[in-house]
Formats: sequence, C-alpha cells, structure tokens
Amino acid sequence: MSRIAVVKTQSADVVAEYNREKDRVTIEKSFEAFLKFAQELDEEGRRAVREGLDEESLAIFDLLKKPELTPGDIKKIKAVAVDLLATLKVEKLRVDHWRDKEATRDVVSVANHDFRYSEKTGLPLDSYNEDEVRDRAEEVYRHIYRA
Repeated sequence: MSRIAVVKTQSADVVAEYNREKDRVTIEKSFEAFLKFAQELDEEGRRAVREGLDEESLAIFDLLKKPELTPGDIKKIKAVAVDLLATLKVEKLRVDHWRDKEATRDVVSVANHDFRYSEKTGLPLDSYNEDEVRDRAEEVYRHIYRA
C-alpha cells in the first residue's frame, strides 16, 4: 500500500471516528431532551388526573383559575371548564373551518362569554369581578381559537 493510500485510509478512519462520536453526542442530547419532554408530559398528565380533568379541560381550568379560591370555587371552575368545552364542541366547534368565518367566530365568542356570565354555568361571581370574568373569557377564546 502506498503512503498516500495509507494516509487516505487513516484520514477516513479519523473522520469516521469523529462522525461516530459526533452522532453519539447528538443522539445522547436528543435522547435526554426527549426524556425531559416525556417527564414533563407525564407530570402534566398526572396533574390532570389529580385534578379530575382531561388535558383539554385542564388547559381551560388553568386559564380560569386564580389564587386564593375556596375549594367550592375550584370545584365550580372545574365544572365550568368541562361544561364549556363540551358545549362548544357539541354546539359551535363542529362547524367546518369555524375560524375562517367571522360569523362563526362571533358565535363561539358570544357562547363563551354567555357561558361565563350564566348563574348556572358561569364563574363564581362572588370570587370574580366583571373585569376578571371578561379577561378570562377572552383568554379562553384565544386558547380555543389556537387549539
């Protein structure tokens, strides 16, 4: 084997070893990121179970809740999250491409707003002032629109 062939072979071996090490590091980093992501999902899933909600309802609940609520208020807000989502899915969000049409967007927005203010289905008005109800209704609408 000529000197040039030996150098080429050695160079190829060095490059291959470098690439293997680079791939190993990349794979390890990707795997660690995946494990962290999976753990975070598991924590959120466990929290959903602990709260007695599915993940969609948990997202709505998180937007509606605020600090210093009574256990009764928290129970009511969980019910609001579940009922609102179910109502919108059955009545409003079944319209194809509802986000594309101003009229259907408005119907969803109004239903969301009305649901919040209803004495039967709304937020506990002794714990939320009118501005808080309005702000949370807007946050929930934005979330539903994006989701």
